[in-house]
This record gives sequence, C-alpha cells and structure tokens, in this order.
Amino acid sequence: MYRGFDVATAKPSPADLLRVPHHLVSHVDPLRDYTLADYVRDADRAILGIVSRGRLPIVAGGTGMYLRGLLRGVVDAPARDPELRDRLRRLAERHGAARLHRLLLRCDPESARRLPPADAQRVVRALEIALAGGGRWSERLREEGSWSSGVERYPSLKVVLDLPREVLARRLDARVDGFFAGGLVAEVRRLLAAGIPARANAFKAIGYREVLSALERGIDPESVVDDVRRATRRYAKRQRTWFRSERDALRVDMEPGCEAATRVILECWRSGGV
Repeated sequence: MYRGFDVATAKPSPADLLRVPHHLVSHVDPLRDYTLADYVRDADRAILGIVSRGRLPIVAGGTGMYLRGLLRGVVDAPARDPELRDRLRRLAERHGAARLHRLLLRCDPESARRLPPADAQRVVRALEIALAGGGRWSERLREEGSWSSGVERYPSLKVVLDLPREVLARRLDARVDGFFAGGLVAEVRRLLAAGIPARANAFKAIGYREVLSALERGIDPESVVDDVRRATRRYAKRQRTWFRSERDALRVDMEPGCEAATRVILECWRSGGV
C-alpha cells in the first residue's frame, strides 16, 4: 500500500496493473501510519465502486488480520496521540518491549495477557488507549464485540493457496533472493534520502527493517539475507496458523500450477461455496 516501497512487497507488475484495475496499490504516503481501520474504510469504498459497476471484487494478499477486519469490522478506537506514542516508543527502545508490557499489565491486565510481550507495536497501541483516557481496550472489545462474534459484513469465498512445506521453503528463499537482486538495498537508501524517517511504519515490513538495521549499524546490508529468509519463513508459519482458524476457507494445492488452481476456485465459486 505504501508508495515507493516496491521491491520487497510483491506489488503487481506494471503489466498486471494494465490488464485489470487494481485498488489500494501504492495508495498511501509512507510518512503516514496506515491503520487497519484506514484499510477497512478504503477497502469498503473500493468494493462499493466495483460492485456498482457489476464486477466481482477479489481481495488478494497474505495478511489475515486485515482480511478479518474487512469481513468482521473493527471497533473504533480513540484517535492516535503522536506525542504519547513517541514517548512510549522511546521507552521501548531504551528499556525493551517487556518494560512496556509490564506497564500494560497494570493498566489493562486482560489486554496484556492477550498480547505477546515482544509485540511492541500492539502493546504501545493498547497503552496509548488506556493512558489517553480511552478506557481499557479489553473492555471496549467486550462491550462492542470482537472478531470472535458477529456475522461477516460481506458474503465471500475465502481461498487459501497452499504448498508442501519444503516446496514453500524453497519458494520463500527464492523470493528473498529476488528482493536483493531486484535492488532492495538501493530502494531503502533512496527512501531514506527522500526523507522517509527510519521510524516510519512502512519500514517495519520484512526485508526493509533488516536492511535498515544493517545500514544504521554500519554493516554490509547484503549480509542480512539470511535474517530476511528466517523472518519470511516465520511469517509464513504464522500465516498457516492464522488461516487454520478460517474453517470455511477453500484450501487449494498450488503444486499443479496456477491454471489448475484457477479451475478449482471457479468451480467452487460457481457451485455456491465450500
């Protein structure tokens, strides 16, 4: 979604963008922190436009949280407080995310039990809500509903593309090699030179954060390839775990290739779902 962050984000190619209309690609200024609520609002608008033209929206990507937010909605949270957020981030940088998690345990024990201590971004957000007078986030979820309750906002066919683990591991390594061969390091340098701050949310994406860290430490950024491979495999593992909870999803074996997978998906869609 962030403009200028191209090499390591698997954006559609220029040829693909010409073949069929795409939405929310290179949609956001990287100086902005784009939230799940922002995405749901913008995706709703895009879906309405597509449907009004008599077309079928296809939502593509790998982030299960954004899919679930789109289908089940999000609880409106208090506006961000940049000054408070900055203080909390500096505290995490000086003393570690565990210090913030202990603070959250005092302010909102239920949220603290739900969030891993190392998940600094969500711990900071939960603290920001509690300290800014927005009440406990856990209580808001109980009062207004959460993803575990309610019906989906859109009728949908959810498709999970799958590969055997060893095949997927090889594909992931090749993907990371492609990042570096495609100019990831040069892109990070160019973004920094253009004034995108190192703390921008866009730099938290896998590949960008490792290269950025290497540049800040004064080491060869090409030396972090293995770090990016490991982070990519861990993320893929989390994706598998997340999508196992989508019980009504169609799981499609991708080993036979894209054309075979397309036939399976279309047959399922035309027959009315899983």
